[in-house]
Amino acid sequence: MPRYSMNELSTFAVVARERSFTKAAALLGVSASALSQTIRHLEETLGLRLLTRTTRSVSLTEAGQRLLDTVAPRFDDIHAELVQLSALRDRPAGTVRITASEFAAERVLWPKLVPILRDYPEINLELSIDHGFRDIAADGFDAGVRLGESVDKDMVAVRITPDGRLVAVATPEYFARNPPPQTPKDLTAHRCINLRMVTGGGLYAWEFEKAGEDLRVRVTGQVTFNSVNACLQAVLDGFGIAFLPEAAVKPHLATRELQLALDDWSQPIAGLHLYYPSRRHISPAFRIIIDALRHREI
Repeated sequence: MPRYSMNELSTFAVVARERSFTKAAALLGVSASALSQTIRHLEETLGLRLLTRTTRSVSLTEAGQRLLDTVAPRFDDIHAELVQLSALRDRPAGTVRITASEFAAERVLWPKLVPILRDYPEINLELSIDHGFRDIAADGFDAGVRLGESVDKDMVAVRITPDGRLVAVATPEYFARNPPPQTPKDLTAHRCINLRMVTGGGLYAWEFEKAGEDLRVRVTGQVTFNSVNACLQAVLDGFGIAFLPEAAVKPHLATRELQLALDDWSQPIAGLHLYYPSRRHISPAFRIIIDALRHREI
């Protein structure tokens, strides 16, 4: 089966519409003789005459008219789509897909992106809640969110939160009935709220450090979740001590709904970073979202 050149078909459409090799050559920026050769090659490939040429005019044969009616609208559609795609380089529009944990999506991304989405109604945002690590390229995401220390070296990483801490907290009522732990080892005598890691499925071992001493403590308690928000609600409901991002519990510490324990054992951890595969071919929509999420020191 012969292969038909898209260039030859688009050239034929211009000549057929203009009914003139001279006018078509001027539009396409080539010589009339080059156009004639292109059309002749297309006719030889098809085995049909498409144009009837005289010294004064060019007219379509029946086959030429059918071909024009078939291909011209399609080339018009392609041209219109290319124009729209070109416009995307200059205006923020289209869908941006980001995968993040529930905490990152609800507490970090969404608050920062609400004003952007209101200002740019042609930007569509898809936030996928995932607690495990996703292959963003294979799964069709534009970006993901992880702690800075977990981002692969071949990814572009943009900091979106400052460094933080994981802190042990409980309600004042709980600590009134159960004296606060003085060292991480004391946690084994307390009711604690466990967090199950989606990646690997194990329970998270609480990590502490003080004066060069590192401790990992496995705790027990009545309830276990795989969500930071669920753990936060459980600690507010009095089910024991939870080990949570300080940013998540800060409002509740300010209102004294929660109380810190082992504060001097809680050390900084790397902040959240937005990561993506390459700096090349970033859409205006994605670039605006990156800029909106970027952490800036005050």
